[in-house]
Amino acid sequence: MLTGTLVLAGLALGLCAVLVLTDRLLPAGEDSVAEQIESLLPHIQCAQCGYPGCRPYAQAIAAGDADINRCPPGGDETIRRLADLLGRDIAALDTSLGSASMDRVARIDEQDCIGCNRCVPVCPVDAIVGVHQTMHAVIEAHCTGCELCLAPCPVDCIDLVPRNA
Repeated sequence: MLTGTLVLAGLALGLCAVLVLTDRLLPAGEDSVAEQIESLLPHIQCAQCGYPGCRPYAQAIAAGDADINRCPPGGDETIRRLADLLGRDIAALDTSLGSASMDRVARIDEQDCIGCNRCVPVCPVDAIVGVHQTMHAVIEAHCTGCELCLAPCPVDCIDLVPRNA
């Protein structure tokens, strides 16, 4: 019994050593580039770039499948940083994707909200709370100003306002 335990422990230690050596000796691949790209993105997961979040967008940029100018919240500063990192030319922001900004936050008008619940599932950061057929509210600390909640609202009761207003 003790011999079997020692053999298994030895195998586990040996495999750990192999993993550590592999990590240190093999060159970093595309994932490290994607991680560097992702670190420059705003991490608000607004999906305005056409990807479901910042990580998939970073992977698409690293693979050469996406342009560096598709992040409205990041704006020109993010484009400049991505261009510097990747050695690409600076491109103008693609304004057709929207104009999300961390400086703004969604606010729901209590008088007009009908509780349809259409805004809740589109919020990528779960900043909108409420139950069907009751007034909804925005958790301002979580809201990223991505604008995704505006279009589904049938009564236009959601506005984007300055964050500290």
